[in-house]
Amino acid sequence: MTDSHYIGRFAPSPSGELHFGSLIAALGSYLQARARQGIWRVRIEDIDPPREVPGAADTILRQLEHYGLHWDGDILWQSQRHDAYRDALAWLYDRGLSYYCTCTRARVQSIGGIYDGHCRELHNGPAQAAVRIKQQHPVTRFYDRLRGDIQADERLAREDFIIHRRDGLFAYNLAVVVDDHFQGVSEIVRGADLIEPTVRQISLYQQFGWTPPDYIHLPLALNEQGAKLSKQNHAPALPQGDPRPVLMDALRFLGQQGDVPWQEMHVDEILASAVANWTLSTVPESAIVNPAFSNTSC
Repeated sequence: MTDSHYIGRFAPSPSGELHFGSLIAALGSYLQARARQGIWRVRIEDIDPPREVPGAADTILRQLEHYGLHWDGDILWQSQRHDAYRDALAWLYDRGLSYYCTCTRARVQSIGGIYDGHCRELHNGPAQAAVRIKQQHPVTRFYDRLRGDIQADERLAREDFIIHRRDGLFAYNLAVVVDDHFQGVSEIVRGADLIEPTVRQISLYQQFGWTPPDYIHLPLALNEQGAKLSKQNHAPALPQGDPRPVLMDALRFLGQQGDVPWQEMHVDEILASAVANWTLSTVPESAIVNPAFSNTSC
């Protein structure tokens, strides 16, 4: 299918090198965009300096290129987008759609972990305060193009969530919505660990009066203990050697062709074949124990 208006993206945070789980998200979003003959962008979400690893962003870009995942246009760096986030915060506040909150994390945990709107009508000032959205458009369900209709936790959907942190950092949900809208992203393909914040992000689109993108949440790669592969649990970085066997593992993980003569093919040929044969309907929904770095991958 050709869609000249299709724009997808891969948006890693530079908190470490890409691992097999990251490759699944990058490859899935790349194949979906290329199969639609659309645009595939890369954004570096570097708005949380305490979590960032020096040099990780450059390493991530080299890893993508090593695995043949070449993006369109310039990289968007969130660290260079602070003015856009401040403008978005001001727009919401000026319209009474957000407020300052001085409640601590300990207080929220003490009432069960869901914020109760305590500061909503207190008219606090900005000193030592977070900014919370005044939830006007709670989203309790959304349609996922892989998983179908997804029902959200109503308590979370109706919560006045944070869009600017007490420590002065911009919240993920605000930055990702502002940037996806700015870049014209029409469909977001990412891991199933981000299903939960999706309803908050759609509600922000509605607060701003913007049209939300479509969503596809891919299965997660798990380690042998059943935990999601992540930088936090020290998932091994993608191998620096021959990328082809790892790409084949990733394609099989995504339910795609696994019988091409990849040993005789260049990386670009493998990806071109994968694009031509990309079938969303064969992508599994469930998380899978990581098959990579097994017999063929090392």
